This record gives sequence, C-alpha cells and structure tokens, in this order.
Amino acid sequence: MSENKCTCGGSLTQREAVCIDTQRILDSCKDRDCYEDQKVWLTEYGQDVIDHTTVIRVRRAEIIRANVSVEPVDFSRGFYRVSVRYYIKLVFEGCVCKGNSREFDGIVVLDKSVVLFGSEGSVHIFRSSCEDFCGGDDCSADCGTNAPTAVVETVDPVVLSVRVAEAGCRSCCVCGCNEVPESVWSCLSGAVCGANDRRVLLVSLGIFSVIRIERPAQLLVNAATCAVPEKECRNCVDDTSCDPCSIFREMDFPVNEFAPPSACTFEKRVK
Repeated sequence: MSENKCTCGGSLTQREAVCIDTQRILDSCKDRDCYEDQKVWLTEYGQDVIDHTTVIRVRRAEIIRANVSVEPVDFSRGFYRVSVRYYIKLVFEGCVCKGNSREFDGIVVLDKSVVLFGSEGSVHIFRSSCEDFCGGDDCSADCGTNAPTAVVETVDPVVLSVRVAEAGCRSCCVCGCNEVPESVWSCLSGAVCGANDRRVLLVSLGIFSVIRIERPAQLLVNAATCAVPEKECRNCVDDTSCDPCSIFREMDFPVNEFAPPSACTFEKRVK
C-alpha cells in the first residue's frame, strides 16, 4: 500500500518563506480534577430503580458536551478566566430482586475554572462569508471580538465510586434542572425526574484535561513548494478491474492487535 502514501511531487529542495495565518498558543495548563459525590439527574425509570436497590454499578461514562467561556480577569491585564461546564452521560446497572438487573442512564454536570494569560488585542476580527452579503444574519454578541479563544482537551471521566443516598442527603450539584440545555436531556432514554424528596444517586469522577488559550497570528515559515499530487485516486466501487481481495492482501497484518502489550511495555507507554 506504499502507493497510497502522500506524495507531493515537484521539487522539495526549492524552499521559500511564506506567511501563514494560524493560532498561536499563549498559555496552557494540564490538570486532574476529582469531583466527589456529584448528583446524577435520572429519568423516571432510573429513579424507580434506585428507590428499590442500593446495588449500583457504572457501565460507562462519556462527555457528551462542554460549554467553554472566556472572560477577562478584573485588575489583571492580559489574564482571562476560562470556565468549563461538562455534561456527562453515565449508564448504570442496578441489581433488583431475584437477581435481575436493570440498565438506566443519567446526566452529571461538572464545572471547572482556570486563569490563563491571553495577552491583549485592540483589533476587531471580521471574516468574509457568503451568508453575510446583502445583510444576512444579525451579528452575534461575539462577532468581531478581540478576546482570545479557549480550547479544552479531555478524555472520558474515570468513575471512582457510586452510591445511593437517602433523600435530603447533602450532595454537590452545580446547576438546577432548568439550566441544562435541552439537547443534553435529549440524550437520555426518557424524561428527567425532578423530584427532591426521593433517593439520590451520587458518583465521584476523575477528569484529566488540558486547557490552552490561543490568538490568531501571522507567522513567516519556510516551506517547500508542492506540486499537484502524482498519485491517481482509486475507486473500487466504479472500477470493475479493481480486485478488493488484492487490495486486502497488500495491507499489513495488524500484529499489535493480536499481541497485547506486556507490563513493561504498558508502563513505558504510561510514562
């Protein structure tokens, strides 16, 4: 399959200085956050399950959405507060009478805030768009803003513990039911239960994240001239002379998929 690799063609020895428009990282940080005893918003079905059992386990957890906002810090020029709100969907399994199990889902809302350096900018940035011609959509609140852009990278949370607590038990909840976007509720298998006088499900989660602040920048870089690719595209759907089995035989055997890493190799990857 070597012919499928990217080939630019042309002379790669001829270099020139070109100006590119990209995002420059001004500040960044990494963190691990532990959220203890966070309330899970359940459906009516899930609420009925925890009302009849305390044997619950988490089958999977995934971040389905994150809202990120950037605001300048008062009396600290060039610094910005990055606020992140995670919406996490969890799938649970509860053991009920006679050894039966029931699966249900819920939503957990988590907040995180950091302060990073984002420098200052006095220019307003506007970009051309075909929709804006002849008075298209109204300009949004952040149109032409000179604020930096915050980027959040994270992995799915690590589930540390889960337990059922009685009604009235103190728990951590960063927002009310009406503050969660409808698009998040639509990810659940049913309508959310807003009762406050029944049992609650609490989870503890760990999240690894990397947050950075970026600004547009024009940089001068050395580049090699690149011609039109010499390789022609192959389409086995329309090309009757193309043999799918011959293409399959050219693929490398996935040895790593059949050989799980040893303890030493795994430790090296972790480090």
